[in-house]
Amino acid sequence: MADPATAEVVRPQNSRGRTTSRRSSSVTRRRRTKALVYLLPALLIYIGFVIYPAVNTIQLSFLTWDGVQAPTPAGLDNYAQIFQNPELYRSVLNALLLIVFFTVIPVIVGLVMTALLIGKVRRGMTFFRTVFFLPQVLPLVAVGITWRWLYADTGIINQFFSAIGLDSITRAWLGDYDLALYALGFIGTWCMSGLCMMLFLSGAQKIDPALYEAAKIDGAGPLRQHLSVTLPGVRPEITIASVITTIAALASFDLVFVTTNGGPANQTNVPALLVYRLAFTRGEVGTASALAIALTVLVIIFVMLIRRITREAR
Repeated sequence: MADPATAEVVRPQNSRGRTTSRRSSSVTRRRRTKALVYLLPALLIYIGFVIYPAVNTIQLSFLTWDGVQAPTPAGLDNYAQIFQNPELYRSVLNALLLIVFFTVIPVIVGLVMTALLIGKVRRGMTFFRTVFFLPQVLPLVAVGITWRWLYADTGIINQFFSAIGLDSITRAWLGDYDLALYALGFIGTWCMSGLCMMLFLSGAQKIDPALYEAAKIDGAGPLRQHLSVTLPGVRPEITIASVITTIAALASFDLVFVTTNGGPANQTNVPALLVYRLAFTRGEVGTASALAIALTVLVIIFVMLIRRITREAR
């Protein structure tokens, strides 16, 4: 049987414990409420401008609608057209080819430039980095107009070839049926290489110099040091650069719209441009929505694939 005196002591302690617990729970609820109040404006904006349009696009992708008359159910017909319509199918293939120019080549160029610049302090290096990064701060519309002049019949590129005796290969590059897409892709390479180089240089500067010293002691040359020390050290930056440039390749719109507008003969059509045309000029809102959803899924697949490759490499 419990001692009455002990019971009197324990009861107030339990009471104080419950009171403290209630106060703690009340403080936690007030903090959560305050946090939700602060987050509410951003949450409402996100729902209104991201979640709702995304859900609405998914809904429209299963309808046939010209934007004016009442929509009718279409089932999966809009998605089937992506693979059956040569124009839609070709636009997806063009976007995949642009990944080579927007992602693969810029990453390689960025790694080469990092190998050449890392650890070397030379006069004018800051100016050189700024110039190389300049395409990233320029509006893509300005970039597209500039390159359209450069690629023109009388542009500086054709003038250069004429000056060295290669008049036979001069042409309107963005109007050439076979080379327009490659010419467009080269603009993407020019835009993205600076971004990749800056990311890799920032990542390489975090590498412990002792690793390079250890590699030198082991007899490693500059190439081996780059492959064994620099490359593993900038792997996170490679992942970030690959994701950013892949999304830019698959979702490119303004650069294509300004330079070629999908021509010649739809040779440079890309899904984003086609979504715009289907929705706002042809009145095929359902097909445009289906293509937009397919493009989103394609971007997610590529991003997951890149992250998966990086994770396995670790």
